[in-house]
Amino acid sequence: SAELCLLPALAALLPPLSGPGPAEVGLGALPAELRAAVRALVGDLDALFTAMGLREESFAVGALSRIVAAELAGYAPARNRRRTATNKASVVFVDRTLDLAGAVGHHGDNLAEKILSVLPKLPGHKTDVMVNMVELTALQTTDEIYSIIAPGCLAQPNDPAARALWESFMNLKQKEAVMEARRHLVEAASRENLPIKMSMGRVTPEQLSSYIKLFRNNLKALENHCGLLQLVLATVQTLKHPQTSKWDNFLAFERLLLQTIGESEMPNVLKQLLPMIKSYNERTKDDYTCEDFLVLLVYIYSVVGEIESGKELDSAEEEVKKALVKAICDEPQPSALLQKIT
Repeated sequence: SAELCLLPALAALLPPLSGPGPAEVGLGALPAELRAAVRALVGDLDALFTAMGLREESFAVGALSRIVAAELAGYAPARNRRRTATNKASVVFVDRTLDLAGAVGHHGDNLAEKILSVLPKLPGHKTDVMVNMVELTALQTTDEIYSIIAPGCLAQPNDPAARALWESFMNLKQKEAVMEARRHLVEAASRENLPIKMSMGRVTPEQLSSYIKLFRNNLKALENHCGLLQLVLATVQTLKHPQTSKWDNFLAFERLLLQTIGESEMPNVLKQLLPMIKSYNERTKDDYTCEDFLVLLVYIYSVVGEIESGKELDSAEEEVKKALVKAICDEPQPSALLQKIT
């Protein structure tokens, strides 16, 4: 979008969780693979700043960020660029591991974040998703058909309406963004003289689906508004997704945790968590999965800060570990993440 540029090639670049401490360390102290990734990041950033004509002043928060900022400062092509660039900018590097609570929390009321979180990733992409296009066809939805129809996606650079709608998904609250989706759809249908009945009030996924179906038998209308339809279908599929209804459960539990952590010790928080860890055969669709618990544990340990260790904490942690290991071992088809962990 206009305000956000992602560098998916560097999605796996994370500061080491153990290793060089806060003491001043240089690039040489890092493992070879990480050194190569840092150099790639510095080269990519220099190319980006060159395209924007920027002369940057760098600030760093965290050990790896300091190394990246120092490398960029000493990078020969960057030094030449800074001599001639006309635009000034401040660049702040922040270690991702310093904000794990932000990455795993569910506090954002943002449609783009939810779409990117719940829909399956587009193969080979880190920042785009697969949108099921079956609704735009006359075929009945079955799993076999899902795999033979090319999926839609979020990147629609050639469709101005879709680009405007994506900006809304990123910048507005979810309720407003969904209303924007309906407005764009109604305008597109009106332009194509499709028999649309405008309704006021709350937007439901069913209502958006009924509007999308109007385009189905009109090839010209489909072609003209294909990008927009993909984004609205992504909205419908996200709003109907079971993970979206769980989002509010996560948020409620995170808020409860913040209160509990303020009032009691870590062992009590873990004891609250324990009965919720259920094996595959005991879970309903509303219960947390093993991955959900890993996300919650990352959140808890990130927001709690320094922890007083002791016998009570050790025993509470041991109970949670046992329950999680049992749940992971009972998974009939472990996800890619669980397989990687085990």
